[in-house]
Formats: sequence, C-alpha cells, structure tokens
Amino acid sequence: MTDIAIDFETDTFPLPPPVLPVQATLVDALRQRTSSRGFSSGSLSAEQISALLWAAFGINRPSSHGRTAPSAHNWQEMDIYVVLAQGSFRYDALCHRLNLVKAEDLRAITGTQDFVGSAPLTLVYVADFAKATPASPEERHFLVGADAGCIAQNVYLYCASAGLATVVRGLVDRQLLATRLGLKPTQRIALAQSVGLPALQ
Repeated sequence: MTDIAIDFETDTFPLPPPVLPVQATLVDALRQRTSSRGFSSGSLSAEQISALLWAAFGINRPSSHGRTAPSAHNWQEMDIYVVLAQGSFRYDALCHRLNLVKAEDLRAITGTQDFVGSAPLTLVYVADFAKATPASPEERHFLVGADAGCIAQNVYLYCASAGLATVVRGLVDRQLLATRLGLKPTQRIALAQSVGLPALQ
C-alpha cells in the first residue's frame, strides 16, 4: 500500500480509479469462485485495493449514488472497514478513498482462526442499525445479513476474476473488534472477509 498518497493532515488515503480485469467473464468468475484460507505474504497494490472495494460496494451510478450491491429498503447501513498491517480504515465510497480509523495492525483480532493475523487484508462489514428503520429487530438482522452477504459475494467474484484468494468469516470476537475499531453502540459487525494473493503451491 506504499503507493497510496497519504494526507497526514486529514488522514485520508485517496485510491486510484478502479480498473477491473476484463479477461474473465461472469461465468468464468462463477466457475472459479472458491473459499481459500491460504495466502502468500505479498501485499496488495493500491490498484488492487481500489478495484476490490469498488466491486464490493462502490458507486456504479454516480448520478444517484447507486452502489454495486443492493441495500434493503435503501438503508445504506453498511460500511466496509479495511484492516491492513499499516492500520484500519473506513472505505468512503462517495470519494473513493480510505479514511484512517486506527494506526495499528488489528488483523489478528478480525477472527478466531490462525491465518487471519497474516492475511494481507481483511474487510469488516459493519452495519449501523440506527439506519435500519423502520423494521422489527428480527427483520433488521435478516436484512442486514443479506446485505452483507451480497457485498461478500461481490468480493468473491472480483477475487475469482483477478486471481486473488478470499474467504468470508463469521467467527469474530465482535465486541473486542468493535471496541478496537471505535464503533458506535448502534454499529454491529456482520462478517469479515480476508483477501490476498494466493499461497504458492
């Protein structure tokens, strides 16, 4: 991530324009979609992170701020937190940039499996339940989970087309991670998803 320009006054990290691979069709991506817990030690480039986040939940219709994944009732309650060795960030889709949240490596607490601490990048899908109204508590949980699942599948398909490894995870110490990320009481962690270059065979 060293080629991302850092603005130390605002703690923002502008991302380059997203460029997605064109060599793979949707059918190819569906055939190659798989979960992988093996990652190489190499970091992702700014270009890869940019395309990954745009595919996950970026803006694909600028005139309406429409996103690449659906949102129940158009709540737009989901935020993506990007956890890297250099720190943790919130993805600002409107400006297509990363905003610094914590300048420390929190990768090891994004899950309970051993590999999460060394995976190059973890996406944490965070829902603000204050935006998920009106709805019953049960309905909110179901719909927020569905929204997170749509984003996770976008990431799977991007990774399949770009030759990256990924796995979505539900085993997270949500209270610990929420505290370390400084989340509000209304924000809840839905899922985490590790991404990186595949481990060498």
